[in-house]
Amino acid sequence: MIIEQSDLFKGLSPEVINEIGKNMIKESHGKGSFIIDETHVAEHFYILEEGEIRLSVGEKGRITHLISNAGETFGWSSLVDRDTYTASAECLAPCKVVKIEKGKLSKIFEDDPASGMLFFRRLARIIGERLVNSYSTILFAYKGEGPPSYG
Repeated sequence: MIIEQSDLFKGLSPEVINEIGKNMIKESHGKGSFIIDETHVAEHFYILEEGEIRLSVGEKGRITHLISNAGETFGWSSLVDRDTYTASAECLAPCKVVKIEKGKLSKIFEDDPASGMLFFRRLARIIGERLVNSYSTILFAYKGEGPPSYG
């Protein structure tokens, strides 16, 4: 099962893993299609099974992140009570993903709070790592000169 390949789910009880697996929906998407858009209502959390996805934020995708490893996740906005996604996810190749509805995942973790705590601690770590990578990308773009001044 793909969730067993994801660091996010490592160490969760077999019962929780089984319950999550029962609630996942498999999808296939063609190259160039968008799985989510930053204007869409944030209802699902996604795990990449195969393919390559570019996450982009803002007009013309000014800030991007590449998802290309099986088990990588996206669509976290749905898990942290945001109304819409914070990024768009475009398939750079044909992709297979699994998704789970945020309410179903929340219910699973309400029934097993220890697994929920472990999951969200790992999620916070992954979000923090991506944030640090984004900072590095921004600093590299300005080549040490710092961001432009607007005032």
